Amino acid sequence: MQNVTNPSSTFPLVGRLMMAAIFLISGFGKIAAPAMTIGYIGAMGLPFPTLGFALAVVVEVGGGLLLAFGFQTRIVALVLAVFSVVTGLVFHHAIGDQNQLFNLLKNIAMAGGLLQIMSFGPSALSLDARKLAKATPRAA
Repeated sequence: MQNVTNPSSTFPLVGRLMMAAIFLISGFGKIAAPAMTIGYIGAMGLPFPTLGFALAVVVEVGGGLLLAFGFQTRIVALVLAVFSVVTGLVFHHAIGDQNQLFNLLKNIAMAGGLLQIMSFGPSALSLDARKLAKATPRAA
């Protein structure tokens, strides 16, 4: 018998990794330049920019890692979808600027993909699936 990975399990993993990448890169970028990020948050008129910075790093890096590994995937995908829409509206609301409009639409598209992950789950190649397999007794 041939040992072939089912594409229906592999594609969701690849999709999760692709979605996680943008959050991880963005989060680590914030860590690399905290003063610039805090200044940008403050310039947008948001209160407590340092707290906003910390929250963004936790959501982006933590959420990105959890999404990539497929742990608590549905909840993480929902949190990241809400985060994407809120940050898009707060930081890219100047839609008269084509670059800002593009970034807003990117955030909305990311939220759409994350809602798909939330709806359909992480697939077999995830920590969630391993946890479920351990919890479900096998028939002999």
